[in-house]
Amino acid sequence: MGTAAFVTLALFIVIALWAVAVYNRLRLLGNRVENAWSQIDVQLKRRYELIPNLVEVARGYMQHEAATLEAVTRARTQAVAAADALRGHAGSGNALGDLAVAEQALGSSLGRLMVVTEAYPELKADTQMQSLSEEIASTENRIGFARQAYNDEVMEFNNKASQFPDLIWARLLGFKHLSMLQSTTSEQERTVPQVRF
Repeated sequence: MGTAAFVTLALFIVIALWAVAVYNRLRLLGNRVENAWSQIDVQLKRRYELIPNLVEVARGYMQHEAATLEAVTRARTQAVAAADALRGHAGSGNALGDLAVAEQALGSSLGRLMVVTEAYPELKADTQMQSLSEEIASTENRIGFARQAYNDEVMEFNNKASQFPDLIWARLLGFKHLSMLQSTTSEQERTVPQVRF
């Protein structure tokens, strides 16, 4: 075996090892993104399960607020459908956008329900309502932390998949840029809502 053949074989082995290392690193980061999304999904499911109980407790006190309760129920159904569509496709830009819209509608509906609840002192004093409200608030905090962890993992994946020379192998194997979760998409959404009585 000649020197040229030996150098060629050594170069081939080095490139193959590098390619395997890059693939394994990207796969590991991709799995971490999936895990981070799963943590969000767990908390979303928890919230989706709490909302019908909240609506039922409120329904007993708020017979004249059927439209508010129906809006919460409808928004929850849309958010569940959007989360189901995204399951298994973490980082998919369109599905993340659909979920963000559905989550914003749900948050808005829940906010209106909480504002209307203020007009019903008996409902505000109801221990079940207080407990459910606390559970939902706690879950919202967990969702916020899980979203941050997800975005951190996506950023690490995107950074690695877009750096040269790993970028070449990432493109060849179909590793795509992943989308981050965004809480707002326009200046109008960033303005603080005004609540007046």
